Amino acid sequence: MKNTLTELRSMTTVVADTGDVDAVRALRPVDCTTNPSIVLKAVQSPGFAGMVADAITAGRAAGHSPAQIADALTVGVGAELAALVPGRVSTEVDANLSFDTQASIAKGRALIAAYGAQGIGPDRILIKLAATWEGIRAAEVLQAEGIDCNLTLIFALAQAVACADAGAFLISPFVGRITDWHAKAQGRTFDAAEDPGVLSVKTIYDYYKSNGINTVVMGASFRNTGQIKALAGCDRLTIAPNLLQELADDTGPLPRQLSPDRVTAMAPLTMAEADFRWTMNADAMATEKLAEGIRNFDADHKRLLDMVAQRLAG
Repeated sequence: MKNTLTELRSMTTVVADTGDVDAVRALRPVDCTTNPSIVLKAVQSPGFAGMVADAITAGRAAGHSPAQIADALTVGVGAELAALVPGRVSTEVDANLSFDTQASIAKGRALIAAYGAQGIGPDRILIKLAATWEGIRAAEVLQAEGIDCNLTLIFALAQAVACADAGAFLISPFVGRITDWHAKAQGRTFDAAEDPGVLSVKTIYDYYKSNGINTVVMGASFRNTGQIKALAGCDRLTIAPNLLQELADDTGPLPRQLSPDRVTAMAPLTMAEADFRWTMNADAMATEKLAEGIRNFDADHKRLLDMVAQRLAG
């Protein structure tokens, strides 16, 4: 009997939301996606101890800053993952650059160059940027240069529309975080049929498919397998190892929920900068969760820098 993970793979590209190389080996995702929190956890694990030691030694000898060494570690983790998956690895631009278009462009180019120095071409990497207006503009430039981008921290249709207009390769709507906000605001839980995070992804999916938009929709930030099952058929889903294992252990039926030939038609929207900023401002959930996500990623990036600085000093 097929398990639920196998069934999901028959209709959706499964991506591992992790830097755990053992989990990636065991669960065999097509792609991997990382963020500063995942990279921090990875480099603190025993499996990356040698890489960290080598990076510190090389960085000290070259007179590199903690930020330069942290970048080397980030690319090192990505390279390890790229060796294990047939598809793409997402690597995130520093969160503190989320409102600086030019600096984000420069960092995206630098990351691609660093991967290239390890023999990993741009066709294996997605540059991950927060879906602020400035991040979306950076993605527009990078995409025009042939550098594919993953626009992350998507909480609203306005972001998805702007990302599509910019020609983004892929977007990551954050299902669980949307649901968390509404659960707290309303003091209740939701079943899959009314889950606000699930419905947000379905709306974006319908908008893209009914308007012939090629940008990939990759649902992210899941709290349970019910949310994942409710989005079966989405272009891609990035899933944490514990939930991938739950799906692998499940043998129940998995009906397809999303399909390009079964969408609710939606008219195209205009999303100039003023429209984007006003629509985001009017959406308390999207505004709060985007800002929180950027702050949290920045905090973990700073923890990585502190760890590197302590190792250098030692």
